[in-house]
Amino acid sequence: MKGHEEARALVYGENPNVKGRSMNFDEGPTQDVSLISQQPHVLVVDDDRRLRSLLRDFLAENGFLVATADDAADARSKLRHLDFDALVLDVMMPGENGIELMHSLRAKGDVPILLLTAMGEVEDRIAGFEGGADDYLAKPFEPRELVLRLNAILRRARTSAMAGEVAIRFGEFSFDESRGELRRGEEIINLTSGEIGLLRVFSRHVGGAVSRDFLAAHMGVSLRTVDVQIARLRRKIESDLSHPRYLLTVRGEGYVLRAN
Repeated sequence: MKGHEEARALVYGENPNVKGRSMNFDEGPTQDVSLISQQPHVLVVDDDRRLRSLLRDFLAENGFLVATADDAADARSKLRHLDFDALVLDVMMPGENGIELMHSLRAKGDVPILLLTAMGEVEDRIAGFEGGADDYLAKPFEPRELVLRLNAILRRARTSAMAGEVAIRFGEFSFDESRGELRRGEEIINLTSGEIGLLRVFSRHVGGAVSRDFLAAHMGVSLRTVDVQIARLRRKIESDLSHPRYLLTVRGEGYVLRAN
């Protein structure tokens, strides 16, 4: 057992869950670790031990490979060992909270992130989207909804990774659809998976209006989430938010990306 398999054993111990059953890395050379790599790999970070356990078991029963962490430091330790397909972060944790952890992770990559927030904490949700979250759930929530939302952001991430090579230019920016990469000259602009998803849609409708309903359905998010992500993307590409040059709002129709 080498490389990532050893790291997985360190993180999960001898009893990781795959599709709802226990899997022991020490069963011997006949162990089929390929089963593990086929599962979406999710890290759940929450200081509530009971909730961590419930989410781990429920997600495992629904086809995810799940690691858990009880705080930001524990999460960082696991992230040093393994790559994850998505993160589920609780906002309210002692010490470094979920939004602070997300900010530092966003500076290094664009792994999809779903935030868990207290019911009614609108400011937390807005701060989360502005900081790079791909989605959120308000506590208490139905675990089946978590599965659906995770599948939606993973589907968007896969679509981004598998898209054909299409490059569009607008002003000093260029977007490489195949890589999900936005550049200003030689500078790479850090994007969330949601922002990449927006640009992919716009790259296929350059100069044409795309409705909020279409964007919400395509990305598997709410209309409010679309508006927040549009605003966040504008802050990265527009020099004057009061008079945008590239990402325009067309009253009654939606949004338009004006390319070169």
